[in-house]
Amino acid sequence: MWKFIVRRLVITFPQLILLSVLIFLLAQAMPGDALTGLVDPNIDPATIDEQKEKLGLNKPWYEKYIEWVGGVFQGDLGQSFRYKIPVTDLIEERIVNTFWLSVATLIFTYMIAVPLGMISGRYNDTILDSSITGYTYIGFATPLFIFALVMLWIFGYHLQWFPTGGSVAPELKPGTLEYVLSRIQHLLLPALSIALIQTVSTVQYLRSEIVDTKQKDFIITARAKGASESRVYNRHILRNSLLPIAAFFGYEITTLITGTIFIEQIFSFPGMGQLFIESVLQRDFSVVNAVVLLFGAAAIVGALLSDIILSIVDPRIRIK
Repeated sequence: MWKFIVRRLVITFPQLILLSVLIFLLAQAMPGDALTGLVDPNIDPATIDEQKEKLGLNKPWYEKYIEWVGGVFQGDLGQSFRYKIPVTDLIEERIVNTFWLSVATLIFTYMIAVPLGMISGRYNDTILDSSITGYTYIGFATPLFIFALVMLWIFGYHLQWFPTGGSVAPELKPGTLEYVLSRIQHLLLPALSIALIQTVSTVQYLRSEIVDTKQKDFIITARAKGASESRVYNRHILRNSLLPIAAFFGYEITTLITGTIFIEQIFSFPGMGQLFIESVLQRDFSVVNAVVLLFGAAAIVGALLSDIILSIVDPRIRIK
């Protein structure tokens, strides 16, 4: 187990290096720079070039990459040209919101997906199964940003059950009960919007596992020995079907990355996804590089976490 983890971590390091290079090159390939749109085009070009030289924008990409990587290893992700503060401070303000949004989304996803998948798999080829499967087909066909806009219009603007933007009501003191309840209320609608779409793949996956497991030889043997149907289902079918779902947990993290980018922008939720979109539009490359690097690292860690969880919960797997 430990050898496997160490080996995967060793592989992860060059992946992160390659990811950082690609991120930096793509950011540099974008048209314009940090001064684009911020200076008067009628200003003398020599003055603009002087400002670029002062900010280091005229340096070759490899020199800027080496400086950036050196800062990353020291915990310095650079300076935001737009917000005029260190990128580390800017990310610290936003990453907490994205973290809690992701946690709430994962909780809702499994609260919805596991019961629906269990029911659909146990009573497959029934009207109940067809209804659940129909929901998953609609979920697969519905773009997340369209579904989020509909949720925002219905439950935010029309029914006014949830706030339509922000992460907490203004003028509330952190640590108070009102503050905590306000944060939860602001989380519910964005998290449900992601979960109701993200859950469909887990429902279909669990249903397929249950249907497939019901046809295994050891299930037929258990029934032949006179075991009750509830015992066969709970002790044999469900237990073996849930193992792949446990491993699937790590890959949910990678799905959340793209989900939060759209959702935070739609709900004006001040998290990493909204920061990423704003930074791309404003050509704040130091922030773009840092955010994408964190997203990429989260995806790699999520894949590693899936392998570790599967090796722990499934006794048939022996990774040495």
